[in-house]
Amino acid sequence: MQGDIERVLFDEPAIHRRLDELAAQISKNYRDRELTVIAVLSGSLMFMADLLRRVPLPLKLDFLSAASYHGKAQTSGEVIFKQLALPDVTDRDILIVDDILDSGHTLAAVCEKLETAKPCSVRVCVLLSKMKQRARCVDTDYVGFEIEDEFVVGYGLDFRERYRNLPYIGVLRKELLEQSSE
Repeated sequence: MQGDIERVLFDEPAIHRRLDELAAQISKNYRDRELTVIAVLSGSLMFMADLLRRVPLPLKLDFLSAASYHGKAQTSGEVIFKQLALPDVTDRDILIVDDILDSGHTLAAVCEKLETAKPCSVRVCVLLSKMKQRARCVDTDYVGFEIEDEFVVGYGLDFRERYRNLPYIGVLRKELLEQSSE
C-alpha cells in the first residue's frame, strides 16, 4: 500500500495537532450546550473518533451512511442513504462530521435531510476541503485542512475500500486511478 502513495500531505503528528485545534474551537462554541454529532460513514470514522476524544463535552453520537462515489474516483452526483430512519436530531444542536468536502453532493444532501427534522442548529466539520469549484454549495464551520484537487487516501479516506487504515493522508498515484477507469 505504501508504494501506491505518490506523496504524504499530512503525517500523523500534523493531523493530531490540527485535531487539538479543532476540538478546542468546537468545545468553546458548544461549552454550555449538549451536542449531537452525526458522523458520515465510512470515511469520517477515524477522524470522528480521534476528534471527539479531544472534546470534553456531553454529547450524543449517531451515524449516517451516505455515499456518492460508489467505488469510483469521481462522484456520480447521486447520494444514496443506506439506513431507513434518520437519527433523532429534533431540537438539538448538531455537528455533522465528514472526511472530505469535494463536490458538495454528499454533504449538501446530508444537511438537507437532517434539517427536515428541525434541529436547533446545524454546523459542519470536515477533515479536508478541496479548493475547487463545487457542484453544490456547502458552508463549513470547521475545516481541518484545505487541499488541492487531488485524489487522497488514508486516515479513513479510501479508494475502492482500501487505504483507510493508513495513519496519514497521502495522494494516490495517478496511474492507479487511470487503471481503474479503463
